Amino acid sequence: MPTNQGDAAPVDSPDGDGSGITGPSDLASRVVNTAAQDIGGFIRSQREAAQVSLRQLSQLAGVSNPYLSQIERGLRKPSAEVLGQIAKGLRLSAEVLYVRAGILEQRPHSAVRDALLADTALNERQKQVLLDIYDSFCRENESAPPGQAPDTDSGTAAQYETDPDEQEK
Repeated sequence: MPTNQGDAAPVDSPDGDGSGITGPSDLASRVVNTAAQDIGGFIRSQREAAQVSLRQLSQLAGVSNPYLSQIERGLRKPSAEVLGQIAKGLRLSAEVLYVRAGILEQRPHSAVRDALLADTALNERQKQVLLDIYDSFCRENESAPPGQAPDTDSGTAAQYETDPDEQEK
């Protein structure tokens, strides 16, 4: 019976060829395989927590049942588009899956971010727009000189003050 190359490698070899030498491509291959297994396991756990069958999720996500099974078992690493479809099927934020898959860097946690991502009344596009705006405000506030409050547009408060003469009218 023929075997795959990976099946014939000794178990004690760190790079799979028995030489004990690890090259950059071997390291990259292991990282990709680990990421694929991690995202697959995460998708499986989310699917099971949502009490959705593999077949149901494949239909909701618009991917084939065998392909989804291979993703969950770590045999395939899905594209960002497929991750987005799976996230939609699981009613998760695509950002969560992108971070788990290593496509996006994890952003710092905040109550605002968590609330936006958990809000089921917003679609993915709306969530992303609001997160981008929130991030831009945070960056703006971080760049303010120490001891100085971020620009609060002091003219705005004056707009709402009424002239004492007009109050009498």
